[in-house]
Amino acid sequence: MDFETLKSSSSNFDKLTKALEQNLNPEDQNKSNKYQDDRFWKPELDKTGNGYAVIRFLPASEGEDMPWQRVWSHAFQDKGGWYIENSLTTMNQKDPVSEENTRLWNTGVDSDKEIARKRKRKLSYYSNIYVVSDPKHPENDGKVFLFKFGKKIFDKITEAMQPAFEDESPINPFDFWKGANFKLKIRKVDGYWNYDKSEFEAVSPIAESDDKIKAVWALQHPLKPFLDPSNFKTYDELKEKLNRVIMGTRNTGTVDNTDLPPATESVQSPKAASVAPSEDLNADDEDDTLSYFSKLAQEE
Repeated sequence: MDFETLKSSSSNFDKLTKALEQNLNPEDQNKSNKYQDDRFWKPELDKTGNGYAVIRFLPASEGEDMPWQRVWSHAFQDKGGWYIENSLTTMNQKDPVSEENTRLWNTGVDSDKEIARKRKRKLSYYSNIYVVSDPKHPENDGKVFLFKFGKKIFDKITEAMQPAFEDESPINPFDFWKGANFKLKIRKVDGYWNYDKSEFEAVSPIAESDDKIKAVWALQHPLKPFLDPSNFKTYDELKEKLNRVIMGTRNTGTVDNTDLPPATESVQSPKAASVAPSEDLNADDEDDTLSYFSKLAQEE
């Protein structure tokens, strides 16, 4: 998509709303596990334990169709160490942790269900953002970054695009001209970052001229690489690591002789392969927790 098409199409709002309805998939991260990736922006809390910034979600980059990508991952510890990996369910493929969680959940035993809950999938989204105001780091103001966020913030985006009340007009948060700045407000609640008070401002263009808008667009990062197969281990590699983590042994089972779990819930649509119900329980935004897990994983 070129810039003129982007402007005339209003960032394909209809296409984006359909993507919400179909629960389209996308995303990943392995690179940032090993080093600090300067492409990413992350808010910080102040001394009172609160955080505040104003950001703007940006449209799809040149040559791409979607302004976000999404990835499922697992992060848990057992006898053999840490298991921190992207889930193949991101690409609607069989994943050994999802299969094991399905088996545990279907036993009906409370202790098995609790294990499945601890190993549940975690959801992350990736988008390009423009930092309007970052009080903790004003040097970031006016710059374009990648932003990793979870379900809670994506719910705010969904609510803006598909408001629940008749007196609210839908907006496309990813539109340069008819989008809106997002006031990111963070509180610590029960030890976790809470985004409930975050909200969109009134609709406004991101800049006063198309030349300035085009300059912002040119700085965006591609999102498709987050779904590159190189960011995902194979089924057999994940199966071996899972067994090493939970039992300290290796398993010779392969993807060819392992069955899919029963179809109960879709990754992309009602007809797609499922994961255990426990995998999606309490799917709160746990970016800070996952970052902690990532640091620990480096010590393996």
